[in-house]
Amino acid sequence: MKIIFAGTPEIAAAVLKTLIETQQNIIACLTQPDRPQGRGLKLTASPVKEVAIQHNIPVLEPVSLKTADAQQLLIDLHADLMIVLAYGLILPQAVLNIPKLGCINIHASILPRWRGAAPIQHAILAGDTETGITIMQMDAGLDTGSILATYPCDIDPTYTSADLYNKLTTVARHAITDALNKMQHSKLLAIPQNNSLATYAPKIEKAHAKIDWHMPAIEIIRRIKAYNPWPVAFTSFMQHTIRVWQAELVNDNKLNAQPIYGAPGTIVAIDKIGIQVATSNGIVRLLTLQFPNKKAQSAVEICHAHKELMINSHFISHNVYELFFNYGVY
Repeated sequence: MKIIFAGTPEIAAAVLKTLIETQQNIIACLTQPDRPQGRGLKLTASPVKEVAIQHNIPVLEPVSLKTADAQQLLIDLHADLMIVLAYGLILPQAVLNIPKLGCINIHASILPRWRGAAPIQHAILAGDTETGITIMQMDAGLDTGSILATYPCDIDPTYTSADLYNKLTTVARHAITDALNKMQHSKLLAIPQNNSLATYAPKIEKAHAKIDWHMPAIEIIRRIKAYNPWPVAFTSFMQHTIRVWQAELVNDNKLNAQPIYGAPGTIVAIDKIGIQVATSNGIVRLLTLQFPNKKAQSAVEICHAHKELMINSHFISHNVYELFFNYGVY
C-alpha cells in the first residue's frame, strides 16, 4: 500500500518513524515549509521533514493545497492512502478524493469530544480524566469524519500539556500500527460520529494564559498545567510579568478560608515550598516562576533573591518568608 504522510511537529515525526520502522511504504511526506525559529530567526525544517530526509523520502512543502499545481503533484504519486497528523493545512475535498482509500487523520482526543486544533490543552482545562487517540476517515468538516478506531488513555491529575503530549505520542504510534494492520485485513468499520456530543478545542492564544485570580483555585491550577509548555501561564507582580510554570492546590481547609486572607490575587503566605495566593475559592501555591529575561526558578529561590525589592517598596521585614506577605499579584 502506497502511503503519503502529512504532518509537521514532533508527534507527527514520531509516528512517521514508527511507519518507517514497521516497513510501511511511505512514498512522500507533506509538511509545512521551513520557518524562522530561535533568536537568530534561522530557517528551520519541520521535525517531519528532518525524518523524511534521513530516510530519503521525497518531501513536498506547498503553501496551499487549493491550487491545481499542488493537487497535481499528489495525483501523480498514485497513492492508496494519506495519513494526516497535525499537518497544519486544511485539506480541500479535491485532495481528500485523491488517494484510492481516502485520507485518515490521527486525532489527539476521543472524538467527538474536542474537535479542533488544541484537544490536549482543552482536555486538561476541562479536568478530563480520560482522552486518547482517534483514527478517523477524513471529510470536509472539522474533525467530523467517521471513526475507524479509538485508543483511550488516562490523564494523570499531575499532567501538564507536555506530559499528555508525550503520552499521546506513544499511544498514536501504537494506534496507527494497529489500525493499518486492521485496515489491510478489512477489519475496520467506519462509525459516524454523534454530532450532539461534539465539543470544540479552538486554537490557544497567548492572551488565554493570563491568570485570573478571581477564578476558583482548581481552575487556575488546570490553566497553569494546560499552558505548559506554551504559551505558559502568567501574572503581574510589582510591574513585572511573571510566568508561572508550576503550581499546586493548597489542600488545607483552614488556609482555604478565603475571607480570612483577603481578596483574590493577595499573597497570603510563603512557606518552605512556595508562595500561597488567594483566589475566589481556595489557595494556590506557586512553585516555579520566571521573571522576564531570567531562567525559571523555584518560588522560594525568588523570594530570597528579591528581598531588596520589598525593602525598596517599604515592605521591610526581618523574615524572608514575610517578604511577599499581603503583596498582591494581579
